[in-house]
Amino acid sequence: MSSAPGNREDGVLPDRGSEEVDDSGGDSASGRQELEMCLGNNEIKSRAVVKYSAAPPPTTYALLQEKTDLKLPPANWLRESPQLGPAGSTVLGSSSKSKPFSSFGMAYDFIDSIGDDVDVVSDSENIKKLLKIPYSKSHVSMAVHRVGRTLLLDELDIQELFMRSSQTGDWTWLKEFYQRLIDQKWQRKKKSKEHWYQKAILSKFLYYSINGDGAAEPVPDSDNPDEGCGAEEFGPSWPATFTSNPSDTEESTAHKEEGVPMDSKYALGQVASKEQNLTTLFNEGENSQGLRNDFVRNILWTFEDIHMLVGSNMPIFGGGRYPAVSLRLRDNNKPINILTGIDYWLDNLMCNVPELVMCFHVNGIVQKYEMIKTEDIPDLENSTFSTRVVKDIAQNILSFLKSNCTKEGHTYWLFKASGSDIVKLYDLTTLCEEAAEEKCQNPFTLPVAVLLYKVASNMMLKKSQNRKHYGTIRTLLLNCVKLLDQERHPQIIASAHYMLAELFQLDEPPEDGAGGESLRAGGSEDSYSDEEEEEDHEDLPEDSDENASFSTALDSQDDSKAVAIIKSVGELSVPEKYKSTHQIRPIYAFPVSQDKEERCRHVLSYVLKGLKAVDGSIKKESDLPAADPNTPIPLKYEDGSKAVEKGIALLLDRAGPFQEDRKHPTRSGMIPGSWQHRMKLQLFFKASKAYYVLSDAATNLLKYGRALRYIKLALQCHDAYCSVSSTLHSRVLLFHSQCLSLCGDIQLMLAQNASNRAAYLEEYSYQTKEDQEVLHSLHRESSCQDQSGLCDCPPAFNMASDLATDPEYQLFVSSKCYEAAYELLTSGVVKEHGPEQLAQVLKRLGNIRNEIGVFYMNQAAAMQTEKEVNKSVSIAEQEIWKKSFSCFEKGMKDFEAIEDSTNTSLLLCNIGRLMRICAQAHCATSADLSRGEFSPEEALYYNKAIDYYLRAMRSLATRGNHPAVWDSVNWELSTTYFTLATLLQDYAPLSRKAQEQIEREVTEAMLKSLKYCDLQTESARQPLYQYRAATIHHRLASMYHSCFRNQVGDEHLRKQHRSLAELHYSKAVRLFLSLKDAPCELLRTLLERVAFAEFTMAGQNSSGAKLKTLTGALDIMTDTRHAFLLIHKELLEDRTETDGPELTGPLDSGADGHTSSGLNTTEVMKLIGVFEPSFSFLLLQLVKLMTAMKRKPSNKDEELLKTYKNVYSKILRAEKTAPLLNRVELFLDLLQQLTPKTGSVDLGASL
Repeated sequence: MSSAPGNREDGVLPDRGSEEVDDSGGDSASGRQELEMCLGNNEIKSRAVVKYSAAPPPTTYALLQEKTDLKLPPANWLRESPQLGPAGSTVLGSSSKSKPFSSFGMAYDFIDSIGDDVDVVSDSENIKKLLKIPYSKSHVSMAVHRVGRTLLLDELDIQELFMRSSQTGDWTWLKEFYQRLIDQKWQRKKKSKEHWYQKAILSKFLYYSINGDGAAEPVPDSDNPDEGCGAEEFGPSWPATFTSNPSDTEESTAHKEEGVPMDSKYALGQVASKEQNLTTLFNEGENSQGLRNDFVRNILWTFEDIHMLVGSNMPIFGGGRYPAVSLRLRDNNKPINILTGIDYWLDNLMCNVPELVMCFHVNGIVQKYEMIKTEDIPDLENSTFSTRVVKDIAQNILSFLKSNCTKEGHTYWLFKASGSDIVKLYDLTTLCEEAAEEKCQNPFTLPVAVLLYKVASNMMLKKSQNRKHYGTIRTLLLNCVKLLDQERHPQIIASAHYMLAELFQLDEPPEDGAGGESLRAGGSEDSYSDEEEEEDHEDLPEDSDENASFSTALDSQDDSKAVAIIKSVGELSVPEKYKSTHQIRPIYAFPVSQDKEERCRHVLSYVLKGLKAVDGSIKKESDLPAADPNTPIPLKYEDGSKAVEKGIALLLDRAGPFQEDRKHPTRSGMIPGSWQHRMKLQLFFKASKAYYVLSDAATNLLKYGRALRYIKLALQCHDAYCSVSSTLHSRVLLFHSQCLSLCGDIQLMLAQNASNRAAYLEEYSYQTKEDQEVLHSLHRESSCQDQSGLCDCPPAFNMASDLATDPEYQLFVSSKCYEAAYELLTSGVVKEHGPEQLAQVLKRLGNIRNEIGVFYMNQAAAMQTEKEVNKSVSIAEQEIWKKSFSCFEKGMKDFEAIEDSTNTSLLLCNIGRLMRICAQAHCATSADLSRGEFSPEEALYYNKAIDYYLRAMRSLATRGNHPAVWDSVNWELSTTYFTLATLLQDYAPLSRKAQEQIEREVTEAMLKSLKYCDLQTESARQPLYQYRAATIHHRLASMYHSCFRNQVGDEHLRKQHRSLAELHYSKAVRLFLSLKDAPCELLRTLLERVAFAEFTMAGQNSSGAKLKTLTGALDIMTDTRHAFLLIHKELLEDRTETDGPELTGPLDSGADGHTSSGLNTTEVMKLIGVFEPSFSFLLLQLVKLMTAMKRKPSNKDEELLKTYKNVYSKILRAEKTAPLLNRVELFLDLLQQLTPKTGSVDLGASL
């Protein structure tokens, strides 16, 4: 459709501005447009999204009048024009070639799309050239690089490359290979004058179109376009070989930083480098090495199922029925051929331009305009082509490249000679290695490595989804490191190793389920290895249909170098001819291990490589004090608490939140603020965390020697961190407090497990080569070294992490570690960040102070046992008491600060025990070394102990808060009352107090002890409580018995004492009977009760009263049968175990009078010595009284009298020297005869 001359049609293209367009669903006026092309029955889907545009909103193009002479330049010719962008100048050829790294510039700017979302990144001219291969006889030469699923395509101008090679000597191996490949001597072809003529009038046409004045005054034709345009021939656009070094990087940082896009800032972790200023890693030559994204617009183009990120400089104007049109200039005498039609069609598709305006001219004179819809271009006369075929070509080429460009980091060369139908793919990286030339000779090496690094870095920054990509990230980083020379690019290598270390999460367990599976599978289907010995093509059948013609079974010698070939470009038009059967194998599976030590070793391996890269970029080793990395660093050890306190103080000084700003280089020569400085801080911190996790894991395995070694290394890493850091971040201080806490835990465990000291020392002394190398790097920055490289002052961490031999010293070090951690957590910077950690440290601090208090308390008890009986309390003892008490008090304050009532009560309980030890130490002795009276000092300390126990119970409030602790405190309180009462009763201070007062105090203490005897709750202590309660009743009964015997005058008081004695005797007997394991105590209580009855009878006058009392006493005596049954049972068990069942002789007892069953035979013999006369006396008195009775006895009385006489006769005739077992059996037989028939029990039966 043509338009009349002079008629202007205004068209408006949506304003794309210069911002990235949102990629989310829905069309927007800011650049998202979708266009579907239909050609007959073949539907081609094309969709384009403008991601970035530097061009202003398109303005209406100017329609030139007929007969306008385009050979005359307009007044504005070659002036900078935002509407044309670089198109106006490039048409003259000054920079017409695609820059060799144009795809990398786009990839850097849109790093989110690289690796997964996009299939191809390239200049639109390269895309068009590939899709025109079957139609064109022109040569094709492109460099291909793979990053994940994405292919980067760049023009590889082989002729220009060899022009440079002839001057510098680089790439000679490729030049020789190329000459053999095309079988002719290489020569450069010059462009024709017609070529430059057409470019010149196109440039003038575009400038006329934006002039706004159709009759613009032409300027005198003073320039020779041929001469000006020929500059391209002598102005090579190929970049210089990359020779970036650290010094260049440092110098060029300032003026290049402006060109770094915001989304390329490196924000991983705390490395505050500006994406390491990666663009500054390249020398900025005249054309910026081609690494900048200089395209006017970047478009995300989806062509069928192929996603491409393309760069385009095509000028777009407004006008026509649509908001955007493209302008084309055609010679009216030359028809549009198919190549030109495909060119126009693809340009419009990529840029979402719905129409093109064609201006026809004859010899530079404008003739007419014609408007053509984009979807009509394939049907133009003389240039008809099938859009479906173009789609098939695109899919086949992509499949071919993806199937064969499999190695990340390798540079592939796609080559088709002029006039040839064969397309070949070479691996230049492999060819370069075979040529034995340095890898830096490949100019793509550094951009590829940087791109791999940037893609990995971008994936790392995506916190929500990066775990499933860890395998891919690891592959990218390892390939990046392989491409680079550590001496030339230490910054990228160090950063890559740091990120590799970051992949291993040390502060969380590995995920199970889907997450874990994705890691084991490598996390990405496009993770590749370049370490395979087999070529990838060996996986493909040579003659399969789907493999088409790109086979590696090549005939010619030169073709044997190719990775794959397409034998005929015509096959690219066959649908799915090159559909890939190549299965992409996940070579780099991310190593997932449940073993913490293995994960930490991976981290330390990468940290060490990063440190080596940083160290290598600073100074040579000879410039520093030498230290052999294979020799363990000797560590000085100072004993004593003063040395510890000095070391901990130094440690706190180094770990303080603020230090002086560092303005001078560090010991190794690092400049504060440099990338080396920042990276080393992160590597030191990461190493410290790894060693911390190793130490924690070893602690859980009870390998305390290994744990101490690892925590020492963690603290050494922190010390090195402090040596180079001017300000410590709160997270660093928090982590350091964790290290100190763990160190305190380990020292405590070592003190408590002194028996395994030899094994711990062996674990502690072992050191791996990797640990030695890390130490070597740490000591490059350590400030505590002399000229020999050895420590000349004890570093702070030595005090905290040395393996000492003294448990007291270890406990002291442990407490100092906790104190240092506490001081860190209460400092201003950290105070708000670690409330939970502070509570844990306070709990540990309270615990270690309790442990030290118990240690001193045990020492005091040992000293008391060893000292002479009559020796008074020494000053040393008193000092130990004070130390123990001080530790307990401090520990109580720590637990009270976190409101831990349970542990507070335990410490109060321990202080109570300390007071009891103090009381025992004040035990008075008489002149004959026997125990003296109960002293006031003893009473004082026992009462203090009682106070602390009561405070402990008040701290717990109720048993429900912590039953075990409550029962423990309850028992100790009852024991203390009982001990106090027993000592008062047995060693009554009669010289100071009246008998009555002592009795009252004893009674009060006994009853209080009885109050805390928990007889109802079923527990392990219940039998102990029952025994104690029985003992208390027995002692009270004995005391009242004694009072009753000694009381004279006050009859009321005597009766009271008598009734109390009877009451307590009966309770004691009942409790002893329920125990079943205290026969001696039961027998003694019953005998005392019989004696009490005998004493009562002595004061009676009437025969009836005496008979009644004696009968009651005999009943009590009969109850002793229960005690003798228990004694008999134990004696039988002991004889069976000791001598066998056949033995009938006397039973022997041990030296201490105890049998193997625990029966005290000596005590039994003593009690029998009391039992026999008392039993005989009772029977004799009963016989006398019953015989002397005046009334006639009843048959029952006569029978009883007969029994009494019989029993009395037998007991008198009993042999005193008979074996104990026989005597006990005799007593049981006699007591059985006295027992009423209804209550008879067979011999040997248990209760």
